[in-house]
Amino acid sequence: MGDEVRALVERLLPGREVRTVVRLGGGLDHEAHEVDGELVVRRRRTGDPDERAAAVRREAALLEVVAGVSPLPVPEVVAADPEAGVLVLRELPGRPLLDRPLADPAPLVAPLAGFLRALHATPVDRVEGIAPRDATPPAEWLAEARDAFQVVAPGLPGADRQRVEAFLDAPPPAPPAVAVLCHNDLGAEHLLVDGEPPAVVVTGVIDWGDAALGDPAVDLARLHRDLGPAAAEAIRRRDDGLIGDEDLDRVAFYARCALLEDLAYGVRSGDERYRRAALANLARTFA
Repeated sequence: MGDEVRALVERLLPGREVRTVVRLGGGLDHEAHEVDGELVVRRRRTGDPDERAAAVRREAALLEVVAGVSPLPVPEVVAADPEAGVLVLRELPGRPLLDRPLADPAPLVAPLAGFLRALHATPVDRVEGIAPRDATPPAEWLAEARDAFQVVAPGLPGADRQRVEAFLDAPPPAPPAVAVLCHNDLGAEHLLVDGEPPAVVVTGVIDWGDAALGDPAVDLARLHRDLGPAAAEAIRRRDDGLIGDEDLDRVAFYARCALLEDLAYGVRSGDERYRRAALANLARTFA
């Protein structure tokens, strides 16, 4: 794969001689490689060729819009090969928060609140045709969470299993009334941070492949899962955006579904980072 990435970058950026290629990892939809410590090559793995090409074009166009509104850095597109499902991005500094969890997420509250405020306020007409609509109903989230639970249940302690079962037996909340531009996968793996506590800073928000016009509670929900309910509530209070008190049930609901999704992914893939983080956050997320 390294030789393939090398050849691809040298074709897309004539005159460049690639020195190093390092695999960064991959998720359900993408795999990523670092090139020369400067670029990130993201290849979309899902969908047929036409779907992959369309998704790459949408993401490249969306990143241009988001770069103009986001107070936090987002990746700059250096080159693209939609037919190959590939984006070449300028690498941002920092490490994923998933790899260095914080005991106190307070330094992240203000920058993330400002980010959500700006992102969710983006005029819909600026991204129509670029960001797809995500109208996935909560009932579908719950069905997928139940499937994930079947994967992870054998490894859960009894008390945790009971918490999850009680959640899965309850009805889902009502669908949202609004749709705004959302990152739609705003988890710790996609937040880059740098510095040492208490001077930790957010250096970037990456992986915009799932961005869509959807429920703003989804963005806050993954912060609820990964930073904790108190940090998420502090972000919501400072956000002054579209997530009101009446939306808190959906925030907690999505957070619990997303935790089960991550835990199942960690079990299936063998990626211990996701499994460890999900188990560490389970009790407070399902409280």
